[in-house]
Amino acid sequence: MAIPYSFKKKHSLHMKLNIAFWLKFSLLNLFIVALIGLLMRYKIGFEFPFLDQKHLQQSHSNFAFSGWISHTLMTLMIYFLEVRLPEFSPKKFKILLIANLICAYGMLLFFIVQGYGPFSIFFSAASIIVSGFFCYYFIKDLNKTEESLSKNWFKTALFFNIISSLGTLSLIYMILSKNFDQDIYLISTYYYLHFQYNGWFFFASMGLLFGLLNLKKTEHPFYDTSFRLFGLACIPAYFLSTLWLKLPLWLYAITVIAAFIQVFTWFKLVFILMKTKKDDLKNYSPILRYILLFAGFALSIKLVLQLGSTIPFVSKLAFGFRPIVIAYLHLIFLATFSLFLLFYIYSKKLFSIDKKTKMSLLLITIGIFLTELILGIQGIASLSYTLIPYVNEMLFGVSILLVSGIGFMVFFVIKKH
Repeated sequence: MAIPYSFKKKHSLHMKLNIAFWLKFSLLNLFIVALIGLLMRYKIGFEFPFLDQKHLQQSHSNFAFSGWISHTLMTLMIYFLEVRLPEFSPKKFKILLIANLICAYGMLLFFIVQGYGPFSIFFSAASIIVSGFFCYYFIKDLNKTEESLSKNWFKTALFFNIISSLGTLSLIYMILSKNFDQDIYLISTYYYLHFQYNGWFFFASMGLLFGLLNLKKTEHPFYDTSFRLFGLACIPAYFLSTLWLKLPLWLYAITVIAAFIQVFTWFKLVFILMKTKKDDLKNYSPILRYILLFAGFALSIKLVLQLGSTIPFVSKLAFGFRPIVIAYLHLIFLATFSLFLLFYIYSKKLFSIDKKTKMSLLLITIGIFLTELILGIQGIASLSYTLIPYVNEMLFGVSILLVSGIGFMVFFVIKKH
């Protein structure tokens, strides 16, 4: 018997995106990111002449941003929509997720092969276009949902994601025109990193957190105020990344105020959540509470370090020593956002959690902690130009631990689901 068209149309509107399927790509991509990081550590400590280290680094960072964090945020934000929309059409988002993954894998391969070359630039530019379409369609559907505090966080996250692309476009222009300037190169790089880390990643993660905890404006007025304060501080906080330039006094003062606002807002929000959502947090398993605490503590350190960098002497030290910069970037990427996303995925039971998974998550956190510890010690030692014996070998060993933890987690998820 033929199925009436009206029934098929109604049925298709109630179709759901297979979130677990797309999150498997997320975890697999995280594993690939970790593997490239391990290869880079091996090249530093031992001989491996076949691949260019700078090309590996470009592949590692671009794939980490697009293939792991951005893909996961997009997937979880789509999940946020579909549980709140009675009529949700996943087709356009499925196409965008596929397009984003194609761009991510294109950058992964071609940055290794050619660095900033025609193909890697093509996939970088294409990923910006995909982000634009995702922004348009997501906000269009988001406006159909009921009022929630998460909506403003998500909209602002997507705004910062779009404007961060100006940094990438600036780098592409310099490479294509062969008009290279070191200061503009650094300004563009830090611009992109700031509005990805502190804009797109942070605001999207906060939107997910607010939705997870079901925070309401009526419960506490500061829930809404925290968004406004972070939104107000984000753009001037970019200049924390350019303190090595001679900023005008008025701009420096605004930058310091922005850093203060972020620290104040974060710690006040945490204090309120500890009071109002204490019982809700107890519902999570000990390993998930531990991961959330780890991510929150890492973000707290990051914001305090940002504030400390407004002191000129500290700023010179921070930007002058590579181990300190690497430790700081990994603190944000691994300890804050990667751990938060893993917490969210498992807390929403999108993947089941058992003893083996708990052990994998524990290995990951130990690997992250040891990475930060060794990089931090190396950074402090470099201030006095002191060399730490076997530091590269230690970092390589810790990278093996981190890759093992992520690898076990991916294996158990694919085996079980």
